[in-house]
Amino acid sequence: MKEQKVYNEEFQVDGEAVVAKIREVIAAGNVRRITIKNEEGRTLIEIPLTLGVVGAVLLPVWAAIGAIAALVANLTIVIEKVEPQETTAVAEEPGETAGE
Repeated sequence: MKEQKVYNEEFQVDGEAVVAKIREVIAAGNVRRITIKNEEGRTLIEIPLTLGVVGAVLLPVWAAIGAIAALVANLTIVIEKVEPQETTAVAEEPGETAGE
């Protein structure tokens, strides 16, 4: 059985570096959601990502991110990542063998 550990990473970037940083993070994988906040901490855009979202599907999102980056000098990118963890199965009693 797999459990998922969810954690957040935050990056402070200027408007010009926002698109490059997001592309870098998506390429690294395991990203569930990206949130972009302004200097006051208000959420400007929240992008949920799924495993199948790539390429042309993200074109409108890239345009929105580019527009936000052009208007705001300093942004915070919050990345929600998922790290799958394996849980161990219950061990058999000592002396028992499979099939007995």
